[in-house]
Amino acid sequence: MTTSKFSKFDEFGFERAEDFDYDEYEKFMSVYLTILAKQAKTWSRLMMSNRPIKKTARLKQYVRKGIPLSMRSQVWSIVGNVSKLKEEYGQDLYRQMLKKSVSADIKEIITVDIPRTFPENIYFNQTPENQAALYRILYAFAAHNPYIGYCQGLNYIAGLLLLVTKDEDASFWLLRVLVEKILPDYYSRTMDGVIIDIEVFSRLVKKKYPEISQLMTTVDMPWALIITKWFICLFAEVLPIETVLRIWDCLFYEGSKIIFRVGLTLIKHYRSELLACDDIMSLVECFKMIVQNPFSLNCHTFIKEMFSGIGSLPMSLIEDLRKQVSSERAANKTTFGNRKG
Repeated sequence: MTTSKFSKFDEFGFERAEDFDYDEYEKFMSVYLTILAKQAKTWSRLMMSNRPIKKTARLKQYVRKGIPLSMRSQVWSIVGNVSKLKEEYGQDLYRQMLKKSVSADIKEIITVDIPRTFPENIYFNQTPENQAALYRILYAFAAHNPYIGYCQGLNYIAGLLLLVTKDEDASFWLLRVLVEKILPDYYSRTMDGVIIDIEVFSRLVKKKYPEISQLMTTVDMPWALIITKWFICLFAEVLPIETVLRIWDCLFYEGSKIIFRVGLTLIKHYRSELLACDDIMSLVECFKMIVQNPFSLNCHTFIKEMFSGIGSLPMSLIEDLRKQVSSERAANKTTFGNRKG
């Protein structure tokens, strides 16, 4: 029996599954390490130059090819325009929010969710200091956003930010960028943003892969059953960690359309497997399978297909669909209200 040179824990502290394919992973890493080394040189030259880093077509390509782990926190902050937020709200906002009070209900919910956050991760389940740091980040965020307070799913996002940045203040600001700037209304009490985007996604699937859309209708499976977690957790706790981080590289730079690209890439790649399902149970199992298969483990190939395999997906199309869905929901509410009256 051969043994792998890789630990049962990855570099971020996540325990690999019992059926983890180490042979496939070693094949992937033998190629990917060379790519990482090349990217590290490219980003080092960029970050050490005296010129300010601005959004350009070249920088977009650099981001799509991956940001080195050692530079992720800094680059996410730059492309997420954290400096502008700090100018507006003050550098000391995080510590100020820790001094504010939040409701007992919010504190209790956060407290309950902390040990549930990445329970298989040794940096959380064996490090009380990290759990305490995560609590403080979520507390400060709730204090700054009383309209949102706390929503399940934020713990995974803040937790992963903390694993990457290893810094509470940086994680707090990046959480604000994701929730307030990139994904407004995803984590509100009504979760209108997620509800609308799930419907937008269903229409994109109908447009690009009508046979999958028809299958979902035939077996009477709502898209929300599958993709709510995808969207709420931004694929954390869904896809392999390095793939998630490569997705987040693009998400910080290009915005929310990346979430749709990821979902559509999974649908396209596993179209045949999905179409082979003939009832809702087999379809649910198939969706569980597709996020665990080797395709999503090879983050470099996955990101390449995400941009080259599903065709054009302009933000203008997504915004138009969002407006359509919002208008229809508003009209339905009005109709329902009139009938009720």
